[in-house]
Amino acid sequence: MANIIVVAPHPDDETLGCGGTLLRHARAGDKIHWLLLTKMTEAQGFSEARILARDQEITEVSRRYGFVSVNVLDFPCTRLDSIAKGDLIAKISGIFLTLQPEVVYLPFCGDVHSDHAVAADAVMSCCKWFRNSSIKRILAYETLSETEFGIRPDTLGFRPNVFVDIGDYLERKLEIMQIFTGELGEFPFPRSIEALRALAMLRGTTAGCQAAEAFVLLKEII
Repeated sequence: MANIIVVAPHPDDETLGCGGTLLRHARAGDKIHWLLLTKMTEAQGFSEARILARDQEITEVSRRYGFVSVNVLDFPCTRLDSIAKGDLIAKISGIFLTLQPEVVYLPFCGDVHSDHAVAADAVMSCCKWFRNSSIKRILAYETLSETEFGIRPDTLGFRPNVFVDIGDYLERKLEIMQIFTGELGEFPFPRSIEALRALAMLRGTTAGCQAAEAFVLLKEII
Protein backbone atom coordinates (compact mmCIF):
# COMPACT_ATOMS: atom_id res chain seq x y z
CA MET A 1 0.00 0.00 0.00
CA ALA A 2 1.50 3.29 -1.11
CA ASN A 3 0.80 6.86 -0.06
CA ILE A 4 0.02 8.99 -3.13
CA ILE A 5 -0.54 12.72 -3.59
CA VAL A 6 -1.67 14.59 -6.68
CA VAL A 7 -0.97 18.32 -6.78
CA ALA A 8 -3.50 20.27 -8.85
CA PRO A 9 -3.25 24.02 -9.42
CA HIS A 10 -7.02 23.97 -10.10
CA PRO A 11 -9.81 21.41 -9.64
CA ASP A 12 -9.99 19.30 -12.82
CA ASP A 13 -6.21 19.22 -13.43
CA GLU A 14 -5.95 15.99 -11.44
CA THR A 15 -8.67 14.38 -13.57
CA LEU A 16 -7.34 15.63 -16.89
CA GLY A 17 -3.78 14.57 -16.08
CA CYS A 18 -4.06 11.37 -14.08
CA GLY A 19 -7.68 10.56 -13.30
CA GLY A 20 -7.44 6.99 -14.54
CA THR A 21 -4.17 6.45 -12.71
CA LEU A 22 -5.69 7.71 -9.45
CA LEU A 23 -8.62 5.31 -9.85
CA ARG A 24 -6.15 2.51 -10.45
CA HIS A 25 -4.22 3.45 -7.30
CA ALA A 26 -7.43 3.46 -5.27
CA ARG A 27 -8.42 0.06 -6.65
CA ALA A 28 -5.01 -1.31 -5.61
CA GLY A 29 -5.62 -0.15 -2.04
CA ASP A 30 -3.24 2.81 -2.11
CA LYS A 31 -4.05 5.91 -0.08
CA ILE A 32 -4.62 8.83 -2.43
CA HIS A 33 -4.56 12.50 -1.39
CA TRP A 34 -5.57 15.64 -3.30
CA LEU A 35 -3.73 18.93 -2.89
CA LEU A 36 -5.46 21.91 -4.53
CA LEU A 37 -3.30 25.01 -4.68
CA THR A 38 -5.91 27.65 -5.55
CA LYS A 39 -9.39 28.61 -4.44
CA MET A 40 -12.14 30.76 -5.90
CA THR A 41 -13.00 33.90 -3.94
CA GLU A 42 -15.49 36.73 -4.33
CA ALA A 43 -12.54 39.15 -4.29
CA GLN A 44 -11.49 37.65 -7.63
CA GLY A 45 -14.90 38.29 -9.11
CA PHE A 46 -16.48 34.87 -8.57
CA SER A 47 -20.09 34.88 -7.40
CA GLU A 48 -21.16 33.23 -4.18
CA ALA A 49 -23.20 30.76 -6.24
CA ARG A 50 -20.20 29.81 -8.40
CA ILE A 51 -17.99 29.32 -5.34
CA LEU A 52 -20.63 27.10 -3.73
CA ALA A 53 -21.00 25.10 -6.93
CA ARG A 54 -17.23 24.59 -7.13
CA ASP A 55 -17.13 23.41 -3.50
CA GLN A 56 -19.86 20.90 -4.29
CA GLU A 57 -17.93 19.70 -7.34
CA ILE A 58 -14.82 19.17 -5.22
CA THR A 59 -16.83 17.20 -2.65
CA GLU A 60 -18.39 14.95 -5.29
CA VAL A 61 -15.13 14.40 -7.18
CA SER A 62 -13.39 13.52 -3.93
CA ARG A 63 -16.09 10.95 -3.18
CA ARG A 64 -15.78 9.41 -6.64
CA TYR A 65 -12.03 8.95 -6.33
CA GLY A 66 -12.06 7.96 -2.68
CA PHE A 67 -9.46 10.51 -1.60
CA VAL A 68 -8.25 9.97 1.94
CA SER A 69 -7.76 13.72 2.29
CA VAL A 70 -8.50 16.88 0.33
CA ASN A 71 -6.22 19.80 1.10
CA VAL A 72 -7.22 23.17 -0.33
CA LEU A 73 -4.81 26.08 -0.11
CA ASP A 74 -6.15 29.63 -0.38
CA PHE A 75 -3.98 30.99 -3.17
CA PRO A 76 -5.83 32.95 -5.90
CA CYS A 77 -6.66 31.32 -9.24
CA THR A 78 -4.44 32.42 -12.16
CA ARG A 79 -2.28 34.42 -9.75
CA LEU A 80 0.28 31.94 -8.44
CA ASP A 81 3.02 33.93 -10.15
CA SER A 82 2.16 36.83 -7.84
CA ILE A 83 2.77 34.76 -4.69
CA ALA A 84 6.16 34.81 -2.99
CA LYS A 85 7.81 31.51 -3.88
CA GLY A 86 8.83 30.94 -0.28
CA ASP A 87 5.22 31.18 0.89
CA LEU A 88 4.06 28.69 -1.72
CA ILE A 89 6.84 26.23 -0.91
CA ALA A 90 6.20 26.52 2.82
CA LYS A 91 2.51 25.61 2.52
CA ILE A 92 3.08 22.74 0.09
CA SER A 93 5.96 21.39 2.15
CA GLY A 94 3.81 21.50 5.27
CA ILE A 95 1.20 19.31 3.60
CA PHE A 96 3.89 16.89 2.41
CA LEU A 97 5.40 16.65 5.89
CA THR A 98 1.99 15.88 7.36
CA LEU A 99 0.91 13.31 4.77
CA GLN A 100 4.33 11.74 4.06
CA PRO A 101 3.61 10.81 0.41
CA GLU A 102 5.78 8.29 -1.39
CA VAL A 103 4.57 9.17 -4.90
CA VAL A 104 3.91 12.70 -6.16
CA TYR A 105 2.00 13.66 -9.31
CA LEU A 106 2.43 17.28 -10.43
CA PRO A 107 1.82 19.45 -13.51
CA PHE A 108 4.38 19.62 -16.29
CA CYS A 109 6.77 22.56 -15.94
CA GLY A 110 6.39 23.52 -19.60
CA ASP A 111 2.62 24.06 -19.48
CA VAL A 112 1.50 27.37 -20.97
CA HIS A 113 -0.61 28.27 -17.89
CA SER A 114 1.55 30.22 -15.45
CA ASP A 115 -0.13 28.56 -12.45
CA HIS A 116 1.06 25.17 -13.71
CA ALA A 117 4.63 26.28 -14.30
CA VAL A 118 4.86 27.97 -10.89
CA ALA A 119 3.29 24.95 -9.19
CA ALA A 120 5.72 22.52 -10.82
CA ASP A 121 8.70 24.58 -9.73
CA ALA A 122 7.45 24.95 -6.15
CA VAL A 123 6.56 21.27 -5.78
CA MET A 124 9.98 20.16 -6.99
CA SER A 125 11.56 22.43 -4.38
CA CYS A 126 9.52 20.57 -1.77
CA CYS A 127 10.67 17.18 -3.04
CA LYS A 128 14.32 17.47 -2.04
CA TRP A 129 15.14 14.40 0.04
CA PHE A 130 16.35 16.44 3.02
CA ARG A 131 13.03 18.31 3.10
CA ASN A 132 10.68 15.35 2.56
CA SER A 133 12.47 12.03 2.77
CA SER A 134 9.29 9.98 2.26
CA ILE A 135 9.09 10.87 -1.45
CA LYS A 136 10.44 8.12 -3.70
CA ARG A 137 8.81 8.81 -7.08
CA ILE A 138 7.84 12.03 -8.88
CA LEU A 139 5.84 12.11 -12.11
CA ALA A 140 4.65 15.05 -14.22
CA TYR A 141 1.28 14.69 -15.92
CA GLU A 142 -0.04 16.33 -19.08
CA THR A 143 -3.06 18.63 -19.03
CA LEU A 144 -5.05 19.09 -22.23
CA SER A 145 -5.33 22.79 -23.18
CA GLU A 146 -2.13 23.59 -21.25
CA THR A 147 0.63 21.08 -22.03
CA GLU A 148 0.17 20.91 -25.79
CA PHE A 149 0.11 24.71 -26.05
CA GLY A 150 3.36 25.15 -24.12
CA ILE A 151 5.30 25.56 -27.36
CA ARG A 152 8.85 26.73 -26.70
CA PRO A 153 11.52 26.16 -29.35
CA ASP A 154 14.25 26.07 -26.69
CA THR A 155 12.82 22.97 -24.98
CA LEU A 156 11.90 19.42 -25.99
CA GLY A 157 8.39 19.73 -24.59
CA PHE A 158 6.42 16.94 -22.94
CA ARG A 159 8.18 13.67 -23.77
CA PRO A 160 6.56 10.91 -21.69
CA ASN A 161 8.56 7.93 -20.54
CA VAL A 162 6.00 6.30 -18.22
CA PHE A 163 2.61 4.99 -19.38
CA VAL A 164 -0.20 3.70 -17.17
CA ASP A 165 -2.84 1.40 -18.64
CA ILE A 166 -6.23 2.96 -17.79
CA GLY A 167 -8.36 0.84 -20.10
CA ASP A 168 -10.52 -0.30 -17.18
CA TYR A 169 -10.87 3.24 -15.81
CA LEU A 170 -11.27 5.56 -18.81
CA GLU A 171 -15.07 5.71 -18.73
CA ARG A 172 -15.09 6.50 -15.01
CA LYS A 173 -12.49 9.21 -15.58
CA LEU A 174 -14.70 10.78 -18.24
CA GLU A 175 -17.73 10.59 -15.96
CA ILE A 176 -15.81 12.37 -13.20
CA MET A 177 -14.61 15.04 -15.60
CA GLN A 178 -18.22 15.84 -16.45
CA ILE A 179 -18.82 16.87 -12.83
CA PHE A 180 -16.79 19.99 -13.63
CA THR A 181 -19.63 21.41 -15.70
CA GLY A 182 -17.98 24.74 -16.43
CA GLU A 183 -14.71 23.26 -17.70
CA LEU A 184 -15.86 21.15 -20.64
CA GLY A 185 -16.55 22.41 -24.16
CA GLU A 186 -17.62 21.09 -27.52
CA PHE A 187 -15.04 19.30 -29.67
CA PRO A 188 -12.52 20.37 -30.96
CA PHE A 189 -12.14 22.25 -27.67
CA PRO A 190 -9.20 20.52 -25.91
CA ARG A 191 -11.15 19.86 -22.72
CA SER A 192 -13.90 17.88 -24.40
CA ILE A 193 -14.88 14.26 -23.89
CA GLU A 194 -13.84 13.43 -27.46
CA ALA A 195 -10.40 15.00 -27.01
CA LEU A 196 -9.83 13.27 -23.67
CA ARG A 197 -10.77 9.92 -25.15
CA ALA A 198 -8.57 10.53 -28.20
CA LEU A 199 -5.55 11.39 -26.07
CA ALA A 200 -6.04 8.27 -23.94
CA MET A 201 -6.25 6.15 -27.07
CA LEU A 202 -3.16 7.80 -28.57
CA ARG A 203 -1.15 7.15 -25.43
CA GLY A 204 -2.51 3.63 -25.45
CA THR A 205 -1.09 3.02 -28.93
CA THR A 206 2.36 3.89 -27.59
CA ALA A 207 1.97 1.61 -24.58
CA GLY A 208 0.24 -1.26 -26.40
CA CYS A 209 -3.12 -1.03 -24.63
CA GLN A 210 -6.58 0.36 -25.28
CA ALA A 211 -6.09 3.55 -23.27
CA ALA A 212 -3.29 5.05 -21.21
CA GLU A 213 -2.13 8.13 -19.36
CA ALA A 214 1.39 9.40 -19.96
CA PHE A 215 3.90 10.91 -17.57
CA VAL A 216 7.42 12.23 -17.42
CA LEU A 217 9.36 10.49 -14.65
CA LEU A 218 11.31 13.24 -12.89
CA LYS A 219 12.84 11.25 -10.05
CA GLU A 220 12.81 7.73 -8.64
CA ILE A 221 14.59 6.28 -5.64
CA ILE A 222 14.74 2.50 -5.47
